[in-house]
Amino acid sequence: MTEFLDPSPSHTDMVQLLNPEGERVTHPDFEFSPDRPEDEAVRGFYRDMVLTRRLDVEATALQRHGELGLWAQLLGQEAAQIGAARALAPQDFVFPTYREHGVAWCREVDPMQLLGLFRGTDQGGWDPAEHNFGLYTIVIGAQTLHATGYAMGVQMDGLVGTGDPTRDTAVVAHFGDGASSQGDVNEAMVFAATYNAPVVFFCQNNQWAISEPVEQMVKVPLYKRAQGFGFPGIRVDGNDVLATYEVMKSALKRAREGGGPTMVEAYTYRMGAHTTTDDPTRYRLSDEVQAWKLKDPVARVEAYLRRGGGASTSFFAKVEAEADEFGERLRAGIHALPEPDPVKLFDNVYTELPEELREQRDGYAAYLSSFDLEGASR
Repeated sequence: MTEFLDPSPSHTDMVQLLNPEGERVTHPDFEFSPDRPEDEAVRGFYRDMVLTRRLDVEATALQRHGELGLWAQLLGQEAAQIGAARALAPQDFVFPTYREHGVAWCREVDPMQLLGLFRGTDQGGWDPAEHNFGLYTIVIGAQTLHATGYAMGVQMDGLVGTGDPTRDTAVVAHFGDGASSQGDVNEAMVFAATYNAPVVFFCQNNQWAISEPVEQMVKVPLYKRAQGFGFPGIRVDGNDVLATYEVMKSALKRAREGGGPTMVEAYTYRMGAHTTTDDPTRYRLSDEVQAWKLKDPVARVEAYLRRGGGASTSFFAKVEAEADEFGERLRAGIHALPEPDPVKLFDNVYTELPEELREQRDGYAAYLSSFDLEGASR
């Protein structure tokens, strides 16, 4: 089992297997070893990232056209999400925030359900048990407690350390650098350490908690926080899909075997806005964005595949054509979704609606019906 070291804050000590120029580099403790032929695996990562980015680009455009109420962008974080997700076993369970579109893709959640969620026609209606992928969590950091509790339950059910790779289960909690300052995250780590829960805390450090830079929130690298709770932490180049995959694979294996929690800090960058209501030009410099564009996770893998001959020109053309078709399907699908019904917000609050909420619902419905919407449209 790989021993998680304690790298210094210097970026040269981050786990990296593929540099920004698309060249393979070595690391003393990690080596890319996928469960299928290497070139095939890298091509698969590339396709995942391209299609996830297309989802993000299309959803942003749809929001700008008034088709979505909001969209949380992941631009620049594709490698962190795809690498982490492809390291999962089928039985592992994921608790996301509201930006894990790439993880949702890998867990086969229909992208139209993600769009429906941000359109207001779907209140997180995918079945978590079907995909082993929880519902998006808007309350910052709350999902880390959910993940830790689930991991404790998995442990109590005897699904950890049995030696059966088809049964032993790990849990992943996704969160960002801003959420790491939340009380819920710290409480989750206390419980995870105390009970040796099989959970991996996966922090996508994209450098900005909306408009707050990470260096104003923490004075030591984020992964080092794990030491204070009594379990290991590690920093990985979050723009390197190969390294992220390997670090997560090792952390998940450790959890499944009964080794307890691990914190992984994926050092990445949010190239887009926090959400489509945000204007990042008001708080960060364009030079910073340009510097990180040189570390683009998708371009990095493309450069590797082209340089190493792991993919032909026809492969890239095929992926591009698939992305175009995917974009068309998303645009057509959004227009097929029904208009949001505001009254339905009351349907999924309680199993049996209390009288007070029933009165609110009926009053709101009466208010909406007071408008002659059909007459106004004429």
